Amino acid sequence: MNFYINQTIQINNLRVDSVSNSSVLQIGSAGMIRSLSNLYNTGGFTEPAPEAVEPLDPVTPLVPLAPPAPPTPTLI
Repeated sequence: MNFYINQTIQINNLRVDSVSNSSVLQIGSAGMIRSLSNLYNTGGFTEPAPEAVEPLDPVTPLVPLAPPAPPTPTLI
């Protein structure tokens, strides 16, 4: 059985708070969503990376940063 769907979608504002590796954002209708995951070794590495070391001194930013702003209320 085939379904044919005609639709018009108008999006004035779209806010996405987070995206992860397995996120799917669907707008409208889709017949089938198939997952796809590819892993590429673009650097040509042949062995694991060395263990990370913790810095001795706290990192100070090179440019002075402004204090964080208070969160703004979200209108729904």
